Amino acid sequence: MPSAANQISAAIAAAMTSQVTSAATSAISFEKFMELSLYSENGFYNTIGKAGRRGDFITSPEVGPLFGAVIAQAIDSRWYELGSPEKFTIVEVGAGPGTLARSVLKANLKCRHAISYVAVETSLAQRNLHPIEVISQAQMPTEPFVGMIIANELLDNLPFRLFVFDSQWQEAFVIEQDGKFLEVLHTVDDLPEWLPQNPPLGTRLPVQQQAQKWLASSLQILEHGSLIIFDYCLTTEVALTKPWRDWLRTYRQHELGGHYLSRPGEQDITSHVMIDQLVMIAEPTSVSRQADWLIEHGLNSLVDEGRNYWQAHAAKPDLQAMLMRSRISESESLCAPDGLGNFSVLEWQK
Repeated sequence: MPSAANQISAAIAAAMTSQVTSAATSAISFEKFMELSLYSENGFYNTIGKAGRRGDFITSPEVGPLFGAVIAQAIDSRWYELGSPEKFTIVEVGAGPGTLARSVLKANLKCRHAISYVAVETSLAQRNLHPIEVISQAQMPTEPFVGMIIANELLDNLPFRLFVFDSQWQEAFVIEQDGKFLEVLHTVDDLPEWLPQNPPLGTRLPVQQQAQKWLASSLQILEHGSLIIFDYCLTTEVALTKPWRDWLRTYRQHELGGHYLSRPGEQDITSHVMIDQLVMIAEPTSVSRQADWLIEHGLNSLVDEGRNYWQAHAAKPDLQAMLMRSRISESESLCAPDGLGNFSVLEWQK
Protein backbone atom coordinates (compact mmCIF):
# COMPACT_ATOMS: atom_id res chain seq x y z
CA MET A 1 0.00 0.00 0.00
CA PRO A 2 1.48 3.40 -0.96
CA SER A 3 2.34 5.81 1.86
CA ALA A 4 1.28 9.45 2.00
CA ALA A 5 4.79 10.34 0.83
CA ASN A 6 4.36 8.06 -2.22
CA GLN A 7 1.05 9.71 -3.03
CA ILE A 8 2.63 13.14 -2.78
CA SER A 9 5.49 12.03 -5.03
CA ALA A 10 2.96 10.81 -7.60
CA ALA A 11 1.05 14.08 -7.41
CA ILE A 12 4.23 16.09 -7.92
CA ALA A 13 5.22 13.93 -10.88
CA ALA A 14 1.78 14.44 -12.42
CA ALA A 15 1.72 18.21 -11.87
CA MET A 16 2.93 20.17 -14.86
CA THR A 17 4.40 23.36 -13.48
CA SER A 18 3.70 25.12 -16.76
CA GLN A 19 0.35 25.92 -15.16
CA VAL A 20 2.05 28.14 -12.58
CA THR A 21 5.56 28.87 -13.79
CA SER A 22 7.86 28.48 -16.75
CA ALA A 23 10.33 26.40 -14.74
CA ALA A 24 11.03 22.93 -16.10
CA THR A 25 10.11 21.14 -12.89
CA SER A 26 6.92 19.67 -11.53
CA ALA A 27 5.44 21.01 -8.34
CA ILE A 28 2.28 21.04 -6.24
CA SER A 29 1.08 23.87 -4.05
CA PHE A 30 1.71 23.71 -0.32
CA GLU A 31 -2.07 23.60 0.04
CA LYS A 32 -2.18 20.36 -2.00
CA PHE A 33 0.79 18.96 -0.07
CA MET A 34 -1.05 19.58 3.23
CA GLU A 35 -4.24 18.01 1.88
CA LEU A 36 -2.43 14.83 0.82
CA SER A 37 -0.39 14.69 4.04
CA LEU A 38 -3.47 14.85 6.24
CA TYR A 39 -6.44 13.55 4.28
CA SER A 40 -5.32 11.22 1.50
CA GLU A 41 -6.02 7.50 1.83
CA ASN A 42 -2.78 7.10 3.77
CA GLY A 43 -2.73 10.57 5.26
CA PHE A 44 -2.32 11.37 8.93
CA TYR A 45 -6.02 11.49 9.80
CA ASN A 46 -6.85 8.30 7.94
CA THR A 47 -4.08 6.26 9.57
CA ILE A 48 -2.36 7.19 12.84
CA GLY A 49 -3.71 10.62 13.75
CA LYS A 50 -6.09 10.80 16.68
CA ALA A 51 -7.01 12.97 19.63
CA GLY A 52 -6.89 11.98 23.28
CA ARG A 53 -4.37 11.35 26.02
CA ARG A 54 -2.91 8.41 24.10
CA GLY A 55 -3.09 10.14 20.76
CA ASP A 56 -1.33 13.10 19.21
CA PHE A 57 -3.13 16.04 20.84
CA ILE A 58 -5.74 16.87 23.49
CA THR A 59 -8.87 18.72 22.41
CA SER A 60 -11.53 20.15 24.71
CA PRO A 61 -13.94 17.19 24.30
CA GLU A 62 -11.12 14.77 25.16
CA VAL A 63 -10.48 16.52 28.49
CA GLY A 64 -13.73 14.99 29.76
CA PRO A 65 -17.53 15.26 29.47
CA LEU A 66 -17.78 18.74 31.03
CA PHE A 67 -17.16 20.51 27.72
CA GLY A 68 -20.04 18.62 26.12
CA ALA A 69 -22.28 19.38 29.10
CA VAL A 70 -21.70 23.12 28.62
CA ILE A 71 -22.33 22.77 24.88
CA ALA A 72 -25.61 21.03 25.75
CA GLN A 73 -26.66 24.02 27.84
CA ALA A 74 -25.82 26.36 24.95
CA ILE A 75 -27.93 24.17 22.65
CA ASP A 76 -30.90 24.36 25.05
CA SER A 77 -30.52 28.12 25.31
CA ARG A 78 -30.49 28.66 21.55
CA TRP A 79 -33.42 26.27 21.11
CA TYR A 80 -35.49 28.34 23.56
CA GLU A 81 -34.44 31.60 21.89
CA LEU A 82 -35.72 30.29 18.55
CA GLY A 83 -39.12 29.43 20.00
CA SER A 84 -38.54 25.74 20.85
CA PRO A 85 -38.87 24.38 17.29
CA GLU A 86 -40.09 20.81 16.87
CA LYS A 87 -37.00 19.90 14.86
CA PHE A 88 -33.58 21.15 15.89
CA THR A 89 -30.54 19.79 14.05
CA ILE A 90 -27.05 19.77 15.53
CA VAL A 91 -24.29 19.37 12.94
CA GLU A 92 -20.86 18.72 14.42
CA VAL A 93 -18.16 19.04 11.76
CA GLY A 94 -14.86 17.27 12.25
CA ALA A 95 -16.50 14.98 14.78
CA GLY A 96 -13.55 12.59 15.09
CA PRO A 97 -14.54 9.40 16.95
CA GLY A 98 -17.68 11.07 18.37
CA THR A 99 -16.35 12.09 21.77
CA LEU A 100 -18.18 15.43 21.85
CA ALA A 101 -21.38 13.86 20.51
CA ARG A 102 -21.40 11.33 23.34
CA SER A 103 -20.92 14.01 25.98
CA VAL A 104 -23.63 16.26 24.57
CA LEU A 105 -26.19 13.48 24.21
CA LYS A 106 -25.49 12.16 27.72
CA ALA A 107 -26.00 15.61 29.24
CA ASN A 108 -29.33 16.82 30.56
CA LEU A 109 -30.62 18.22 27.27
CA LYS A 110 -34.04 19.82 27.71
CA CYS A 111 -34.58 19.74 23.93
CA ARG A 112 -33.45 16.13 23.48
CA HIS A 113 -36.80 15.16 21.92
CA ALA A 114 -36.28 17.72 19.14
CA ILE A 115 -32.62 16.95 18.47
CA SER A 116 -31.20 15.29 15.39
CA TYR A 117 -27.43 15.03 15.82
CA VAL A 118 -25.37 14.82 12.62
CA ALA A 119 -21.69 13.93 13.06
CA VAL A 120 -19.66 14.88 9.98
CA GLU A 121 -16.27 13.17 9.69
CA THR A 122 -14.28 12.42 6.53
CA SER A 123 -12.32 9.52 8.06
CA LEU A 124 -14.13 6.19 7.73
CA ALA A 125 -12.12 4.74 10.61
CA GLN A 126 -13.32 7.57 12.86
CA ARG A 127 -16.93 7.32 11.63
CA ASN A 128 -16.95 3.64 12.57
CA LEU A 129 -16.50 4.73 16.19
CA HIS A 130 -19.50 7.09 16.25
CA PRO A 131 -22.29 6.34 18.75
CA ILE A 132 -25.45 4.79 17.32
CA GLU A 133 -27.53 7.80 18.39
CA VAL A 134 -25.98 10.06 15.74
CA ILE A 135 -26.35 10.34 11.98
CA SER A 136 -22.80 9.66 10.85
CA GLN A 137 -21.73 10.94 7.43
CA ALA A 138 -18.68 12.09 5.50
CA GLN A 139 -20.08 15.31 4.05
CA MET A 140 -22.00 18.33 5.27
CA PRO A 141 -25.79 18.31 4.85
CA THR A 142 -26.99 20.06 1.72
CA GLU A 143 -30.54 21.00 2.73
CA PRO A 144 -31.23 24.07 4.90
CA PHE A 145 -32.06 23.38 8.54
CA VAL A 146 -32.79 25.06 11.87
CA GLY A 147 -30.25 24.32 14.57
CA MET A 148 -26.55 24.69 15.27
CA ILE A 149 -23.29 23.96 13.50
CA ILE A 150 -20.39 23.21 15.85
CA ALA A 151 -16.76 23.00 14.74
CA ASN A 152 -14.16 22.34 17.41
CA GLU A 153 -10.59 22.63 16.12
CA LEU A 154 -11.67 22.04 12.53
CA LEU A 155 -10.54 25.11 10.63
CA ASP A 156 -6.95 24.97 11.89
CA ASN A 157 -6.55 21.71 9.97
CA LEU A 158 -8.07 22.82 6.67
CA PRO A 159 -5.38 23.09 3.97
CA PHE A 160 -4.38 26.64 3.08
CA ARG A 161 -2.25 28.48 0.58
CA LEU A 162 1.09 29.69 1.90
CA PHE A 163 2.58 32.96 0.65
CA VAL A 164 6.14 34.21 1.20
CA PHE A 165 7.47 37.75 0.67
CA ASP A 166 10.79 37.66 -1.21
CA SER A 167 10.98 41.17 -2.70
CA GLN A 168 7.44 40.35 -3.87
CA TRP A 169 4.69 38.01 -2.70
CA GLN A 170 5.04 34.50 -4.09
CA GLU A 171 3.22 31.27 -3.36
CA ALA A 172 4.95 28.27 -1.80
CA PHE A 173 5.04 25.10 -3.90
CA VAL A 174 6.59 21.73 -3.17
CA ILE A 175 8.98 19.74 -5.35
CA GLU A 176 10.76 16.44 -4.80
CA GLN A 177 14.54 16.31 -5.14
CA ASP A 178 16.82 13.42 -4.20
CA GLY A 179 14.02 11.79 -2.25
CA LYS A 180 13.25 14.92 -0.20
CA PHE A 181 10.40 17.41 -0.41
CA LEU A 182 11.59 20.97 -0.86
CA GLU A 183 9.86 24.33 -1.02
CA VAL A 184 10.06 26.58 -4.07
CA LEU A 185 8.42 29.95 -4.63
CA HIS A 186 6.44 30.94 -7.71
CA THR A 187 4.58 34.07 -8.71
CA VAL A 188 0.89 33.45 -9.35
CA ASP A 189 -1.83 35.32 -11.21
CA ASP A 190 -4.42 35.16 -8.43
CA LEU A 191 -2.44 36.92 -5.72
CA PRO A 192 -4.82 38.07 -2.96
CA GLU A 193 -5.15 41.85 -3.15
CA TRP A 194 -5.30 42.27 0.63
CA LEU A 195 -1.78 40.95 1.27
CA PRO A 196 0.20 43.76 2.96
CA GLN A 197 2.63 45.77 0.87
CA ASN A 198 6.35 45.69 1.64
CA PRO A 199 6.42 43.55 4.78
CA PRO A 200 9.78 42.37 6.15
CA LEU A 201 11.71 40.09 3.81
CA GLY A 202 10.86 36.45 4.44
CA THR A 203 7.42 37.16 5.88
CA ARG A 204 5.04 34.22 5.54
CA LEU A 205 1.24 34.33 5.68
CA PRO A 206 -1.52 31.75 5.31
CA VAL A 207 -4.33 32.43 2.88
CA GLN A 208 -7.17 30.35 4.28
CA GLN A 209 -9.54 30.12 1.35
CA GLN A 210 -10.81 26.64 2.25
CA ALA A 211 -11.82 27.93 5.68
CA GLN A 212 -13.59 30.84 4.01
CA LYS A 213 -15.45 28.53 1.63
CA TRP A 214 -16.45 26.27 4.51
CA LEU A 215 -17.86 29.22 6.45
CA ALA A 216 -19.78 30.55 3.46
CA SER A 217 -21.35 27.20 2.58
CA SER A 218 -22.17 26.43 6.23
CA LEU A 219 -23.94 29.75 6.74
CA GLN A 220 -25.86 29.13 3.53
CA ILE A 221 -27.45 25.89 4.79
CA LEU A 222 -28.12 27.27 8.29
CA GLU A 223 -31.63 28.65 7.97
CA HIS A 224 -31.92 29.79 11.60
CA GLY A 225 -29.67 29.12 14.56
CA SER A 226 -25.97 29.44 15.34
CA LEU A 227 -22.64 28.46 13.87
CA ILE A 228 -19.95 28.17 16.56
CA ILE A 229 -16.22 27.70 15.99
CA PHE A 230 -13.78 26.80 18.77
CA ASP A 231 -10.15 27.17 17.71
CA TYR A 232 -6.81 28.83 18.26
CA CYS A 233 -6.92 32.08 16.34
CA LEU A 234 -4.98 35.17 15.38
CA THR A 235 -5.43 37.97 12.92
CA THR A 236 -3.29 38.38 9.82
CA GLU A 237 -1.95 41.64 11.25
CA VAL A 238 -0.76 39.91 14.43
CA ALA A 239 0.65 36.95 12.47
CA LEU A 240 2.86 39.42 10.60
CA THR A 241 4.57 40.32 13.87
CA LYS A 242 5.27 36.73 14.93
CA PRO A 243 7.74 34.12 13.72
CA TRP A 244 5.91 31.84 11.32
CA ARG A 245 6.65 28.86 13.57
CA ASP A 246 4.29 30.42 16.14
CA TRP A 247 1.26 29.91 13.89
CA LEU A 248 2.33 27.11 11.50
CA ARG A 249 3.13 23.98 13.47
CA THR A 250 3.27 20.21 13.35
CA TYR A 251 2.41 17.79 16.14
CA ARG A 252 2.81 14.13 16.90
CA GLN A 253 2.17 12.30 20.17
CA HIS A 254 1.70 15.55 22.11
CA GLU A 255 5.06 16.89 20.96
CA LEU A 256 5.94 19.56 18.43
CA GLY A 257 6.85 17.77 15.21
CA GLY A 258 9.44 18.48 12.57
CA HIS A 259 9.40 20.81 9.58
CA TYR A 260 6.04 20.84 7.83
CA LEU A 261 7.52 19.21 4.70
CA SER A 262 9.08 16.33 6.63
CA ARG A 263 7.39 13.00 7.40
CA PRO A 264 4.18 13.60 5.43
CA GLY A 265 1.33 11.49 6.76
CA GLU A 266 3.16 10.94 10.06
CA GLN A 267 2.48 14.26 11.78
CA ASP A 268 -0.31 16.79 12.07
CA ILE A 269 0.01 20.10 10.21
CA THR A 270 -1.93 22.99 11.68
CA SER A 271 -2.25 26.76 11.52
CA HIS A 272 -3.90 29.37 13.69
CA VAL A 273 -7.18 30.49 12.17
CA MET A 274 -7.02 34.05 10.88
CA ILE A 275 -10.16 35.74 12.19
CA ASP A 276 -9.99 38.67 9.77
CA GLN A 277 -10.01 36.30 6.80
CA LEU A 278 -13.27 34.78 8.08
CA VAL A 279 -14.68 38.28 8.59
CA MET A 280 -14.23 38.80 4.84
CA ILE A 281 -17.05 36.27 4.44
CA ALA A 282 -19.29 37.31 7.34
CA GLU A 283 -18.88 39.33 10.52
CA PRO A 284 -19.37 37.07 13.55
CA THR A 285 -22.08 37.97 16.04
CA SER A 286 -19.58 37.53 18.87
CA VAL A 287 -15.93 36.69 19.47
CA SER A 288 -14.80 35.60 22.93
CA ARG A 289 -12.21 33.56 24.78
CA GLN A 290 -13.19 29.94 25.40
CA ALA A 291 -12.94 30.36 29.18
CA ASP A 292 -15.34 33.32 29.08
CA TRP A 293 -17.74 31.54 26.71
CA LEU A 294 -17.88 28.43 28.89
CA ILE A 295 -18.53 30.48 32.03
CA GLU A 296 -21.24 32.47 30.22
CA HIS A 297 -22.98 29.20 29.33
CA GLY A 298 -23.04 27.72 32.80
CA LEU A 299 -19.66 26.14 33.44
CA ASN A 300 -19.47 27.28 37.06
CA SER A 301 -22.89 25.93 37.98
CA LEU A 302 -21.94 22.53 36.55
CA VAL A 303 -18.69 22.54 38.51
CA ASP A 304 -20.54 23.51 41.71
CA GLU A 305 -23.02 20.70 41.09
CA GLY A 306 -20.14 18.27 40.70
CA ARG A 307 -18.38 19.48 43.83
CA ASN A 308 -21.57 19.22 45.92
CA TYR A 309 -22.34 15.74 44.61
CA TRP A 310 -18.83 14.57 45.42
CA GLN A 311 -18.94 15.97 48.95
CA ALA A 312 -22.24 14.19 49.57
CA HIS A 313 -20.90 10.84 48.34
CA ALA A 314 -17.19 11.04 49.17
CA ALA A 315 -17.46 8.58 52.05
CA LYS A 316 -18.72 5.89 49.70
CA PRO A 317 -18.14 7.14 46.16
CA ASP A 318 -19.75 5.54 43.15
CA LEU A 319 -18.89 6.06 39.47
CA GLN A 320 -21.17 9.09 39.23
CA ALA A 321 -19.40 10.68 42.20
CA MET A 322 -16.03 10.18 40.53
CA LEU A 323 -17.32 11.74 37.32
CA MET A 324 -18.73 14.69 39.23
CA ARG A 325 -15.44 15.24 41.06
CA SER A 326 -13.55 15.28 37.76
CA ARG A 327 -15.49 18.39 36.72
CA ILE A 328 -13.19 20.47 38.90
CA SER A 329 -9.98 19.43 37.14
CA GLU A 330 -11.71 19.46 33.74
CA SER A 331 -12.78 23.06 34.32
CA GLU A 332 -9.22 24.05 35.15
CA SER A 333 -7.95 22.51 31.91
CA LEU A 334 -10.71 23.99 29.76
CA CYS A 335 -10.13 27.47 31.17
CA ALA A 336 -6.33 27.43 31.41
CA PRO A 337 -5.20 30.92 30.28
CA ASP A 338 -2.10 29.54 28.57
CA GLY A 339 -3.96 26.67 26.91
CA LEU A 340 -7.52 25.77 25.95
CA GLY A 341 -8.99 28.68 27.89
CA ASN A 342 -7.28 31.11 25.53
CA PHE A 343 -8.86 29.57 22.44
CA SER A 344 -11.26 31.80 20.52
CA VAL A 345 -14.98 31.14 20.17
CA LEU A 346 -16.60 32.71 17.11
CA GLU A 347 -20.37 32.60 16.79
CA TRP A 348 -22.59 33.58 13.90
CA GLN A 349 -26.33 33.80 14.66
CA LYS A 350 -29.12 33.80 12.09
